[in-house]
Amino acid sequence: MMKCFRYKLDHDYGFAPNPFWGVMTLATCKAQLRHNKHLELGDWIAGFGSVGMNNLNCLIYAMKVEQILTFDEYWDNPKYECKRPVLTGTLCQMYGDNVYHTVDGKVIQEHCAHSLDSGVPNMGHYDTDVSGENVLLSKHFYYFGDHAPMIPKDLDFILPWRNVQFHDLDDEQIEKFVSWLESNYTVGIHGDPCNWKEFKLPKLDIYDDGIE
Repeated sequence: MMKCFRYKLDHDYGFAPNPFWGVMTLATCKAQLRHNKHLELGDWIAGFGSVGMNNLNCLIYAMKVEQILTFDEYWDNPKYECKRPVLTGTLCQMYGDNVYHTVDGKVIQEHCAHSLDSGVPNMGHYDTDVSGENVLLSKHFYYFGDHAPMIPKDLDFILPWRNVQFHDLDDEQIEKFVSWLESNYTVGIHGDPCNWKEFKLPKLDIYDDGIE
């Protein structure tokens, strides 16, 4: 039985999830989702807006889980070196989420968006992130960010009302949501992370709004 894990985001910097370099990854935050015993390949994850971000009932992203890796498998794979953070680089590089790996038997946190400004690990983020254990990956994803569409009324069953829901939908409902998504939008990035507006970036019309 296919499942769709859903939750609300209270911020969106392109870190969790990270939609860049051709693959969406969820490697930090949402520990109860990343190590959920019910999560399987082929399940969907959908993140929605919130009152705090002024985009309630809008879809920030959706991803079909295609791969589940450990932190070390993620860190050691040359394909994902591009996801390691470069804090002096572009915003895409600054918010790289490939930040945890094992050294001498201990999981360490690289200097990243979840560490302190000095580079010292932020233990609050560390404990939550590491308890999630897994990194979720997908090339079959839809990331809308600041172009997040409002969920149609006939799909309002998909909207989460508490933190990380998944057991309340049947196959028909999930298939209806996925059909709406796949028939109206192309796979990939459709907008900047919602909170990038803080950086006062120039306006660029470079995103695909959907299928022509």
